Amino acid sequence: MAEWRKLAKAAILTDNRIDTQEVELLRDNFFADKKINLSELDFLQELRNDSKTAVKAFTELFIEAAKSHILADGVIGKSEANWLRKAIFADENAQIDELEKRLLEELKAEAKETSAEFNELYNECMKK
Repeated sequence: MAEWRKLAKAAILTDNRIDTQEVELLRDNFFADKKINLSELDFLQELRNDSKTAVKAFTELFIEAAKSHILADGVIGKSEANWLRKAIFADENAQIDELEKRLLEELKAEAKETSAEFNELYNECMKK
């Protein structure tokens, strides 16, 4: 992990929560170029996993960022499905939460095309 990530993560999670001011700072910086790259999405996922609580605005930011990156070309391919699987099952109890289900539903609805790997993940998660 790059040093900027360690520093930013430590600063944001000092109080173990993500507040509105921190969400605005993340939004302003990550969406400055109107797109989200994989490194930025990974960072948001780390924050999501490591924070104790977060304001609803962070949930919305995370979903917006994930959709922006994953649907950049309209297709959810094998690599995007693999990232989603890793992200969804990254927490220690490996439970699929409502945010993850919502993200999968929105991705499926908005994608022009989905891979077999995504469809398998989607079906697996919606059963739980």
